[in-house]
Amino acid sequence: MRIVSGIVIAGLCIAAVVGVQKWRGPVVPALTIEPMPLELRIVASGEVRYQTLARIGSEITGTVIARHVREGDRVSKGDLLLELNPEELQSRLAQAQTLLQQLYKVSRPQAQAALVEARDNLRQASREARRRESLVAKGMISAEQAEQAQRIELNAKTALTRAQLSADSLAVGSTEERLLQQRISSAEAELAKTRIYAPFAGRVQTRNVEPGDLVQPSKVLLEIARSDGLDRDGSASDGLEVVVALDEKNFAPLQLQQPVQLIADAWPEHSVQGVVSFIAPAVDSTRGTIDVHIRVLADSTTADKAFLQGMTVSANIIAAERAATLVLPNDYLITNSAGQAQVLRWRDGAVEAVTVELGLRNMTHSEVVSGLDQGDVVVQADQLSAGQRARVRFEQAPHVIR
Repeated sequence: MRIVSGIVIAGLCIAAVVGVQKWRGPVVPALTIEPMPLELRIVASGEVRYQTLARIGSEITGTVIARHVREGDRVSKGDLLLELNPEELQSRLAQAQTLLQQLYKVSRPQAQAALVEARDNLRQASREARRRESLVAKGMISAEQAEQAQRIELNAKTALTRAQLSADSLAVGSTEERLLQQRISSAEAELAKTRIYAPFAGRVQTRNVEPGDLVQPSKVLLEIARSDGLDRDGSASDGLEVVVALDEKNFAPLQLQQPVQLIADAWPEHSVQGVVSFIAPAVDSTRGTIDVHIRVLADSTTADKAFLQGMTVSANIIAAERAATLVLPNDYLITNSAGQAQVLRWRDGAVEAVTVELGLRNMTHSEVVSGLDQGDVVVQADQLSAGQRARVRFEQAPHVIR
């Protein structure tokens, strides 16, 4: 009898507890709508590159006799990088200079002297021809003698013409002189190519040459990353950029000059600032991606955590942000049959479905543009229906923005 009474009492206690719980209502997650900051971030992986990477080569075929830089060296514009054997080209230059000096000191004076002699010969031949013509008229000599003098005069005129042409070809500013000067300039230019200089300030990335190597114009000897550029705001830039292949579905909110946080796999705890500097004008149809260039801001890296060419980097592009707006977690949103976004709002002891207009959305939260006011309470309770009146106990959910 006592056992039965105990069972009855236990049953009544359980029923009472269940009844109290039912009377108190279910515990459902709830959230009070308040203004909060919100960001839309696009995350992608990219590779560090230099905006300007010069591949230094030789314009001529030659043997390297000296290399003055190696990987990692910083160079200034005009620094000597490599030297090729100059002996053959020096010989060609000396030969051209010798020929020009021969023109100045030998050929030109000889031509001028020959011209003076030809003029004198012509004057002498002309006087003799006139004298014999006079003697023939007086009957003192035969006509044949006068004709001989005329032929000598004609030959003297021809010789003078040849001497004049020769002197003109060797005169100051003549074709011969210009050709020799051009030959010297060409030899000097070829000789200058045996010394290879840095085209701009930067850092040597790779070297593929050693003293004694025979190099040809098609071979890349050094790669230098430029580091003397200027950003759009006029500040110094080291030319670093990160290129990411962004999925085209994330392209819509992307714009130039959007801020970016860059994190290298090598230093995950170190964040580097950047901005979107270039968006490719076309989508890669084979991959469905678009290339986005992110310029690394000056002074955003440190000596011990510098970005290196080819390094893998995670880019967090801040595509949009709100300083303070009404924000709702995405798991509080429902979609009605018309495809509209709705939430369950608790007001006056009842849950009602409210249609809301959404603005900025990310993976976890959405901006509520209209439909809710600050201080409204929304619940996440699938078991409650719109218009249901019930005793509901709210469990305030944490409002975390990611």
